Amino acid sequence: MKKEQSRPNILVVNDDGVTAPGIRNLIEAVKEFGNVVVVAPDGPQSGMGHAITIGKPLRFDRVHLYEGVEMYKCSGTPVDCVKLAVNRIFKGKKPDLCVSGINHGLNNSINVIYSGTMSAAVEGAIEGIPSVGFSLDDFSEEADFSHCYKFIKTIVRQVLEHGLPQATLLNVNFPKGADLKGIKICRQANAKWAEEFDERKDPYGRPYYWLSGVFQNNDKGEDTDVWALENGFVSVVPVQFDLTAHHAIPILNSWTLND
Repeated sequence: MKKEQSRPNILVVNDDGVTAPGIRNLIEAVKEFGNVVVVAPDGPQSGMGHAITIGKPLRFDRVHLYEGVEMYKCSGTPVDCVKLAVNRIFKGKKPDLCVSGINHGLNNSINVIYSGTMSAAVEGAIEGIPSVGFSLDDFSEEADFSHCYKFIKTIVRQVLEHGLPQATLLNVNFPKGADLKGIKICRQANAKWAEEFDERKDPYGRPYYWLSGVFQNNDKGEDTDVWALENGFVSVVPVQFDLTAHHAIPILNSWTLND
């Protein structure tokens, strides 16, 4: 990997695949800030969460898709992409920033748990790299990402200048449409999917199931990512990978556990 030492090194990853429009737009948005290296899955990996590949080989190949951008495709998951980038490309000298996306579809609220986009950013943060995940409320292959650029640039500039609190990353979501009111720092809404499994039959008469569902927001607060997006704001949620429920420790310590 060739590096210009005077410029930050920026790792770009995603879960929609190396040829997805979202990653192309993210590259365009951040390339002015440093030396861009892209490592992305060779195909869609949405909903993979923090999965890693164990027990089978990973393929990792250089590709030439965008002029002047060092790019690799990986047969594994989004988290595999970050791990390989840190260990094989940067060889332990970690990049100055990891950005993931731009995802086709929101990763607000509980979606952060399932998201391959956000898990790639989480892995960057675990490695001690300031990391940000970006997502847009538009699943279309023809999605317009142009209104996201100025906000991405603002956030990237601030993260490069100030860094992020230890063990923290950012989850950034954009509403669809160009008429955005600004950025809101939010908390994750208390919302979830009410899931349904549609039973169907294959040509041999055997049942199979197709997952669907309805997103249910149980949170009426006006400080959440769901509220911000519904009201035309870019939502920014600080995320941590320490899953300890610290508030529950005193409760558990009050139980009789050692008699």
